[in-house]
Amino acid sequence: MMVNLLKSILHNVGVLIVGFALAWLGTTIDSLLGVPTFASLPAKSAGSLLLALGFLLRLWATVHFYSHSMRVISLKPQSALITSGPYRFSRNPLYLGGNVFIFFGAALFMGSPTALIATALHLPPMDRFIRREEAQLERQFGDDWQDYKKRVRRWV
Repeated sequence: MMVNLLKSILHNVGVLIVGFALAWLGTTIDSLLGVPTFASLPAKSAGSLLLALGFLLRLWATVHFYSHSMRVISLKPQSALITSGPYRFSRNPLYLGGNVFIFFGAALFMGSPTALIATALHLPPMDRFIRREEAQLERQFGDDWQDYKKRVRRWV
């Protein structure tokens, strides 16, 4: 359990770094284009809350992956259909925590309009990617996947 927690923390620190790198890139583009940033206490507070929620949600989800002896990033189909923990509320808590909460949170924290827009624009392609993953899960897990899909929403 302790090893799974440590691996999960390290994995998700990487996602935080990516979120902040994208937000920093957004502020750089803002500066080059002369777009004003919106650094403020409410934006930093909202950003901090989203960052914390995203990190904790991803931590919870990765611990579940590792406890089922699965890899979070894998090119091969997964060996189990996880429906417990955060997967009771969202079919994609890893993407929700990272691609939504952490990326939006970092953009708000850094006050970058460009990073906010880039995060919003990357969600439709991300949703298409998720739909492809779900088609693979349906082929692999059949009726179990269909039952799960009826009970739990894709995002929230």
